[in-house]
Amino acid sequence: MHSDTALAPPPIVPARTAGILAVSGLAKSVPAGRQLFSGLDLAVAPGEVVAIVGESGVGKSTLLNILAGLDEADRGEVRIEGAAIGPLDEAGRTRLRRERIGFVFQAFHILPYLTLAQNVALPLALVSADQPRIEARALAMLEAVGLGDRGASYARDLSGGELQRVAIARALVHEPALILADEPTGNLDPETAGRVLDLFAREVRSGDAAAVIVTHSRATAAIADRVLVLTAGGLRPADA
Repeated sequence: MHSDTALAPPPIVPARTAGILAVSGLAKSVPAGRQLFSGLDLAVAPGEVVAIVGESGVGKSTLLNILAGLDEADRGEVRIEGAAIGPLDEAGRTRLRRERIGFVFQAFHILPYLTLAQNVALPLALVSADQPRIEARALAMLEAVGLGDRGASYARDLSGGELQRVAIARALVHEPALILADEPTGNLDPETAGRVLDLFAREVRSGDAAAVIVTHSRATAAIADRVLVLTAGGLRPADA
């Protein structure tokens, strides 16, 4: 009989690699059989922001879910910091997301029974026991998105735009290697969106992270180093 120690999964150790994200030959169909995309290749380097645009229904959100290990491709490979996510079991993918990925969901997924500060702190609390640092970092991120005085508030007290800012602060708080964002400024006014996008780009570049943003917003795409269009045949440069 194996001991608990023998059964415990090994820690995720990032591989030394020139790129944070490497995707090759990715293909995905919907249950009805329609091909969303195929032959999709993508490489994102440390400090790089890539924006992905495209028509509604082409599979942009699905692609983000595949990159995060929340969905599976029909074919192809996704590597994060050199490690393939395909062979990981669900526990391994959960740990990868917890430790190395920040995700801004369109639906926010802010926990209503936690304060905003607790929501933002959650990714750090899952990987660290340094409570003073966790609290300080969470409050600093709330301040950075213009909600420094709302740390003790609950989700029910906030507007959609405020919830979106909390979601962005939470995605950035643990300084992940890869940040995935699905329409991160969709509920924000132009001034707030500009401030949040500046923060987003600054955090990515100063931390040598990589970011993939799905967006319909030209202002959001403008902060990216590259803008790619998702089509049934994969990704192509927006100016091609």
